[in-house]
Amino acid sequence: MSSEIIKKEDTEVTLKLVVESAKFEEAINRVYNKTKSKFNIQGFRKGKAPRKIIERYYGVEIFYEDAIEMIFPEVYEAALKEHNIEPVDNPKIDIEEINKGEDVIFTAVIEVMPEFEVTEYKGIEVKKKEYNVQEEDIQKELDILLEKNARMIAIEDREVQENDMVIIDYKGTIDGVAFEGGTAERQGLVIGSGQFIPGFEEQLVGKNIGEEVKVEVTFPEEYHAKELAGQDAIFEVVIHEIKEKEIPQLDDEFAKDVSEFDTLDELKNNIREDLEKDAKNRAEQELRNDVVEQVSNKIDIKIPDAVIERQIDNMLMDFGYNLQYQGLSIEQYLQMTGITGEDLREQMKADAVKTIRNELVLGKIGEQENIVVTDEELDEQIQKTAEQFGQDPEKMKSGLREQDLKSIKEGIIFRKTIDFLIENAQIA
Repeated sequence: MSSEIIKKEDTEVTLKLVVESAKFEEAINRVYNKTKSKFNIQGFRKGKAPRKIIERYYGVEIFYEDAIEMIFPEVYEAALKEHNIEPVDNPKIDIEEINKGEDVIFTAVIEVMPEFEVTEYKGIEVKKKEYNVQEEDIQKELDILLEKNARMIAIEDREVQENDMVIIDYKGTIDGVAFEGGTAERQGLVIGSGQFIPGFEEQLVGKNIGEEVKVEVTFPEEYHAKELAGQDAIFEVVIHEIKEKEIPQLDDEFAKDVSEFDTLDELKNNIREDLEKDAKNRAEQELRNDVVEQVSNKIDIKIPDAVIERQIDNMLMDFGYNLQYQGLSIEQYLQMTGITGEDLREQMKADAVKTIRNELVLGKIGEQENIVVTDEELDEQIQKTAEQFGQDPEKMKSGLREQDLKSIKEGIIFRKTIDFLIENAQIA
């Protein structure tokens, strides 16, 4: 077997692979012995026909495809190793020459990461932002706590008002015909939340318990259920209950009920400390992002399509996990937003390219600066990850695959490389 690079561009390498006739003949014999039991030729018991007879009957090419599938991986891997090529996707194969008794010649077009250098990454000028915690920030957190601990009080002596929760039955029709999803019993609805179709909630204001209300609305043109978009509908609504939100008193007793602190002042101080820590972390993270962006934006890298699509796949997987926490699937999200899967992928493409470019640049700088991962750093990261997921560190480490360890090491190198950039940056 021999190989040579016949073409090399930004993200493509074209290899010429030659398999000696004797080696290909050997592969054909192996395929014949493996598959001969499938052939049933007159004059021979099934599976007993000689190879020459089968080739005469079906053509000499009968075993070529299987022989190529058998021999190519070995030939391909050897060529990659010889020329130090790291493919990012499966190659595009073309058979240039294949004749009985002659060498077989392939060409393989291989997508690879582009070669590039990173310079001028020391002395980057960046400005570190400051986020100061204000009293209104603390009050916002207290308001969230108050909302969380509010309770709904049943109201019987007045009509529906803005911000009330009502418990209703409703049945919707279009031209007198009920439609899917238009009927419910004892449905909770906060007036003014915008949860229902525009105009629905407003028509319940001023109504009383037990009252039957005729609500007339028009579905928005961009409504996710296309068959309902733009349609006029009538809902027959019965109000069963009216509930009003009761906000607790903000005092020491409230602090005791919702926290480990005895006074409201102690709770406020704790909130302030947490917000200041968050502000510091936010400023630090933005500084790190800014340094990487400034270096990365100087480099023009053509990224292979296969790598971009793989990154989008990973982003979609993470997006799907996040949606699950909200009780949604990607399919439901697409239906609600009225976009297609391809639209969503296209929306993610710019961020995918940015992520890949940043990682490539950080990896290259780490390589140029000889930034490595020590065994202690690897064990420390595994320890942190194990604690995060409530697992035993040693058990987790023993279950990690080689590619998992590689990914963890890359993450550590990226972090250390950003540390290096910041240490060598001019921070204002």
